Amino acid sequence: MRVLGINGSPHRNGNTAVMLEWVLGELETEGISTEVFHLAGKPLAGCIDCRKCFQNKDRRCGAAPDALNDVMERILASDGVVIGAPTYFANVSANVKALLERVGLVNIANDGLLKRKVGAAAIVARRGGAIDAFNAVNHLFLHAQMIVPGSSYWNMGYGWHDREVEQDAEAERTMRTLGQNIAWVLKRTASDTSD
Repeated sequence: MRVLGINGSPHRNGNTAVMLEWVLGELETEGISTEVFHLAGKPLAGCIDCRKCFQNKDRRCGAAPDALNDVMERILASDGVVIGAPTYFANVSANVKALLERVGLVNIANDGLLKRKVGAAAIVARRGGAIDAFNAVNHLFLHAQMIVPGSSYWNMGYGWHDREVEQDAEAERTMRTLGQNIAWVLKRTASDTSD
């Protein structure tokens, strides 16, 4: 079993990274392998509605090459994905929004590639807007027919300066519980290959 963490922050080692560390650490404790893909410094544009993914049906985005197909291959090779996102003006950052748009369309164009994979969000906010960012990520998961496990609270933490979220004890508990719940779901669905 394998889970991909996607760090959607421009800061590779900031608050979003901390949230992912907490979730993925619990998964590793449960014997599940993890990987982190950092969007920072990688070009990623929004969907241009070229519809080449519908024409090609090759599990890839047909637009100009950027980081999308690299991350798409990693998602497809995983049993679950945790998208970590900072909150910018009450929603996900532009690169996370681009990821959601394009992964979502490639999924639709290829008849539901992500169906029954596990998906979870890990959201960081300075103060407000986290629930909108949380919803944006979960909308992709739910539309793609993914399994979205819950936690002891909504998957969000608070901090602005690098790693400030480490002071948010409730966020840590929430993320660790989320990791445990993802592991539980993966272990119970691993042997079920029926559609």
